[in-house]
Amino acid sequence: MVRKREPKHKVSRRYGMDIYGTGGQSLQRRLSVPPGGVRRRRRATEYGLQLHEKQKTKAIYGMAERQFRRYYGEAVRQSGDTGDNLIGLLERRLDNVVYRLGFARTRPMARQLVNHGHVLVNGRKVDIPSYLVRAGETITLTEAASRIPTVIEEMEANRPVPGWLARDGTTGRVIRLPEREDVPEPIDEELIIAFYSR
Repeated sequence: MVRKREPKHKVSRRYGMDIYGTGGQSLQRRLSVPPGGVRRRRRATEYGLQLHEKQKTKAIYGMAERQFRRYYGEAVRQSGDTGDNLIGLLERRLDNVVYRLGFARTRPMARQLVNHGHVLVNGRKVDIPSYLVRAGETITLTEAASRIPTVIEEMEANRPVPGWLARDGTTGRVIRLPEREDVPEPIDEELIIAFYSR
């Protein structure tokens, strides 16, 4: 996750959605009001809409511009639809997979678990959040991680796991690679592609 010194609620209000998954009544009450309050805004240009969508997606997955641009370049080189490829690459990041498996409440929390060496891929410790998982790989929490109160709380919450993943206790498995339909976030990847294609 890129270190942001900006208040999390302010970022979420800018994009009109709970970017970090922190929730809370305070945020829900003010989500429809952009930072700085309601004021007359200029109509967004095409470029403005594209930039907004790219920045929102970067914020959701917690990345810097350079890294995000690298993912875009990789998506272009792959065969098939560039937008689907981009979303698929972002979803396959290890920190995102830990979050999707329900081991962590938010992506920043999932990233911390990975950084601190609490996640094993095929039985080996992987502390690189940007590691791209492959079909057939197993993701397991260490014993120390499975005793962390917030992790226990999240696993007991039994959040639904997307169709491309399966979870059994503290072990998850990548059944197949993610498809666009597996991603619930309101991302318009066509705007991102248009931004980088200028």
